[in-house]
Amino acid sequence: MLASPATTIAVGENSFAVIDGLAREYEERAVLRVGEIITPEQVARLTRGASALIVTLHPLRREHIAALDDSVKIIARAGVGLDTIDVDAARERGIRVVYQPTYATNEVADQAAALALAAWRRLAGADALVRSAGWGSAAQVGAVHALQDATLGVLGTGRIGRALIRRLTPFVKSVVAFDAYRDEQLEGVEWADNPTQLFERSDLLSLHLPLTRETRHILDAEALAAMPTGAVVVNVSRGGLVDEDALADALKSGHIGAAGLDVFETEPLDAGAKLRAAPNLLLSPHVAWYSIESGDRLARWSIDDAVSYTTASTIENGAWAWA
Repeated sequence: MLASPATTIAVGENSFAVIDGLAREYEERAVLRVGEIITPEQVARLTRGASALIVTLHPLRREHIAALDDSVKIIARAGVGLDTIDVDAARERGIRVVYQPTYATNEVADQAAALALAAWRRLAGADALVRSAGWGSAAQVGAVHALQDATLGVLGTGRIGRALIRRLTPFVKSVVAFDAYRDEQLEGVEWADNPTQLFERSDLLSLHLPLTRETRHILDAEALAAMPTGAVVVNVSRGGLVDEDALADALKSGHIGAAGLDVFETEPLDAGAKLRAAPNLLLSPHVAWYSIESGDRLARWSIDDAVSYTTASTIENGAWAWA
């Protein structure tokens, strides 16, 4: 069913790089109205008369949800996580929340694998050595152990965790995982009984969990201390899973040999963050999701779901935040 030309979809500013082209493409189905939504007042202005609101990493707290115009039927989160949206507040207002958990599974798994291999092989330090001194020795690069003798630990075996396991299994000796919903059919994986047991066994640890009250700082100083000396940590999920100061300290002490992070508790990363001075650390600016194709996929899926729900009470691509 095609939407009436009067259907308006509000879009948080900077959600999509090609918004002008998308607006022209969808003009027969909906009007895309773009604007800032930092404050509740801006939310109220942007959503006046709109049927849906599309956001990416824009925080929508209870006060923002309260400011939504009564015309809004759905919030479309253009991304995987829901930690930036007060889902309970939306549910209380009867506003559905849809998100896109599958739009960049391969891209994120690729980034996790790339960070894991680069951190393990100390490529950041090797690159810096050649740039600064023109050359260097293996000893200057730092301790690099044989990956084929290592155990990969995966915390969270959803879509991305599984995709990472498929990518890295050929490189490592064994794979151990923990997930609250253990899938015994997952081949080639040993299961830890709890996160601590996983940490103790992981020479290379990759995090693939949503950020909740229960998972915040699941990798804290105690968890890091439980890991083998020289272990490598990768996080492409949510920054809040890691106690960043504790990780910086563990890297400085050498107990953690290296790490690769794409996500942070505060984004952009604060200028005074201890992580900035931590050794053997690869940083990327929350771009694990990115490819030209995934960006286009995310935009179209999010808009299609917003339009479909406002016109036919269905969604075509994403998943509901609650049943």
